[in-house]
Amino acid sequence: MKFEVYKDKKGEFRWRLRHSNGNILATASEGYKAKASAMKCIENVQASSSASVVELK
Repeated sequence: MKFEVYKDKKGEFRWRLRHSNGNILATASEGYKAKASAMKCIENVQASSSASVVELK
């Protein structure tokens, strides 16, 4: 898997997590004006990878 950082049509930075088979597993829910902000969001996602699973009813 890999994170991809790119600019959207508005010129804002976004990220997506792509599986090795090409499927997109997760995306940024918002655009960031600074690339550093998008990178910080990726760091936060990586750090929370030990999050628990909660079933909603």
